[in-house]
Amino acid sequence: MVQLKTDTSIDAMREAGRVVAQMLTRAREVAAVGVTPRELDEAAHGILREAGASSPFLNYRPHFAPTPFPAVVCVSVNDAIVHGIPSAEPLREGDLVSVDAGALLDGWAGDSAVSFTVGRARPADTRLIDAAYEALAAGIGAAVVGNRIGDIAHAIGTVCRAAGYGIPDGFGGHGIGRSMHEDPSVPNEGRAGRGMPLRHGMVLAIEPMLIGGGLDDFRPDPDGWTLRTTDGSRAAHAEHTVAITDDGPRILTAL
Repeated sequence: MVQLKTDTSIDAMREAGRVVAQMLTRAREVAAVGVTPRELDEAAHGILREAGASSPFLNYRPHFAPTPFPAVVCVSVNDAIVHGIPSAEPLREGDLVSVDAGALLDGWAGDSAVSFTVGRARPADTRLIDAAYEALAAGIGAAVVGNRIGDIAHAIGTVCRAAGYGIPDGFGGHGIGRSMHEDPSVPNEGRAGRGMPLRHGMVLAIEPMLIGGGLDDFRPDPDGWTLRTTDGSRAAHAEHTVAITDDGPRILTAL
């Protein structure tokens, strides 16, 4: 069941989203050759503590997970698509890193993700990351009153497929509010004009995930969380929490 938010609630979610943006900014500032993903997690955790916020990621355990998630951010490196558990393995020159963060503040959630390279970027990685942000912008642009969920999905999928990238089957965005995951689901590919109508007060986490090799399939790591490309190609992930309003989409997880 979709829970429509009042304008006051959306304003409160903006404050949670601001914390998420600060977490991601801090993690990106810390990221460098020789720094570990665990250090990115520690830096993001510091932002949460300063804000008096908590993490919807830490100890989260959905039905598929063998263990609770042990960190406040997901750090997915190179061929990891999403849900990477922050490790103690140092980042290397040219690594492609995706960081996904969430925050709970005053009972409201925010969720966002960024992708970037450490040190000198490969041209192919730059193109992949740029496409992820282009797909995110297209999805947000379609998130307007009177459109449907399928319009967001179609906008994202069109960008991804035109660039020749794969889309992980079965993974996409979601509603968000009092909890991190709410109805409805927001696919990263679909048919325009189909699905639930978009209404003022809906808040969605829109999150394209792109596979550089062009395949849609993936495999889970033994940890039960990390999803990797089957062909070893790199992946990128971009995400914002977005409110549907009569005045247009409002990004809640920007700085």
